[in-house]
Amino acid sequence: MAGSHKASRRGVAGRAHARRRRRRPSRIVAASISGTLLLATAAGCAYLRLSGSISTFGSDGLSEHRPEESAGGQNVLIIGSDSRGGENSELGGGEGDVGRSDTALLLHVYNDKKHAVAVSVPRDALVKIPSCKKPDGSWTRPRKQAMFNEAFAVGQAPEGNPACTQNTVEELSGLRVDHTVVVDFAGFSALTEAVGGVQVCVPNDVYQKDLDPGRSQRGNLLFAKGKHTVSGQQALDYVRLRHGIGDGSDIGRIQRQQAFVGSLVKKIKSQGVDPQTLLPLAKVATESLTVDEGLGSVRKMSAFASQLKDIDLDNTAFVTLPWRYRGARVAVVESEADRLWAALKADRPLDGDAESGESGGGKREDGKKRESGSGIEISVRNGTTVSGLGARATEALERHDFTVTGTETAHSQDVETTRIVYDADRKADAKVLAAYFPGARLTQSASGGVEVVLGRDHAERVADSGSGDEKKPRTAGDDICSDLSYG
Repeated sequence: MAGSHKASRRGVAGRAHARRRRRRPSRIVAASISGTLLLATAAGCAYLRLSGSISTFGSDGLSEHRPEESAGGQNVLIIGSDSRGGENSELGGGEGDVGRSDTALLLHVYNDKKHAVAVSVPRDALVKIPSCKKPDGSWTRPRKQAMFNEAFAVGQAPEGNPACTQNTVEELSGLRVDHTVVVDFAGFSALTEAVGGVQVCVPNDVYQKDLDPGRSQRGNLLFAKGKHTVSGQQALDYVRLRHGIGDGSDIGRIQRQQAFVGSLVKKIKSQGVDPQTLLPLAKVATESLTVDEGLGSVRKMSAFASQLKDIDLDNTAFVTLPWRYRGARVAVVESEADRLWAALKADRPLDGDAESGESGGGKREDGKKRESGSGIEISVRNGTTVSGLGARATEALERHDFTVTGTETAHSQDVETTRIVYDADRKADAKVLAAYFPGARLTQSASGGVEVVLGRDHAERVADSGSGDEKKPRTAGDDICSDLSYG
């Protein structure tokens, strides 16, 4: 990897690896951006009272062919690392010693220093990974159609390869990354504890087996349905959850993690900006993060953070890189992604349609406006092997005011044509729903209620369209229970 990491103040990089528990790899997108946003709040005198140095990675691994600087604003790459080293192994580590990045965000801070947009990059997105430097000093060959999270693992180093991920993001976006920040399990845990916990929303009861599908039994209750304040291990468990909530989509989980970050920022701002409140956060930040050399001192980090302190909650937006499924992976929708990157490069506000991969739209195929789903209760079942299809359909339907009572996997996952099954007295509701699924078969049943069973035709239509409803980006000021796919 580019340069060498300085020893962490918590000793994470230098300690012998502790015993690892067998768990599935974690995705801590919320952890990564929370570190940067905490820095933005914990600016000023609190930083200046700290004397410790900050872990950095060298710049010698950055590409020689970098994009030109943007017209305005700054771009900060935030990477969540699931390194299993040191303290991290006790916080849900998995197998292996290689640091990995499952999701990352590119935070664009507008030139007015009052607005910001965070773009989530799906871990399974198929991208070009350019030539990257390995720890032995050699450089890899460029790779096409590689999963995005593989960039961080180039060189197989425990601390990961931030420079390679930065090169990949610059190749993908055409934007110059001004700064890069990496935070790991232990850092995320400490940050959530330092702020006194973060309020989250859970749509249904969640058990140990949902977090660890390898368990033979359901296990203890982890989260009861409703709102909770979580920190430390509980916060990690919440942002990692995929099974037992929705249909197990990694893509859907991104939105829940974005809501977590918004709640975190809201909590920090509610506590006020004073040295007594900020010093613990600043201390954790300097001990928990690995950054580029441009942020490699307390004063540099403080100067950068001071530029962000005036960004309002409602002006901190979260979007996801435009995407569509390609088998088990995620393909970038180039036309929409290009518009997104162009807007950020020009420091322009987004148009509100930067996200894709959603199902449903405002009009029927014949151009007539569709009826609202207000007052109509339905259930959604995914009858395909396309992960996340049910969660995405649920989210789109809820935006059209349908009440979705459940999102599950159908008994058969080989459904060709989407079906809408309804009770005799719900025929009118079924017809309203059918307008959102062109070509769906309507079938009357005595089972009661109305449900849509998504078929392969719907999955192909979503993939071919590459985009769907216009969607206002989530902001840090939004309600934590609103507009979640629970995937």
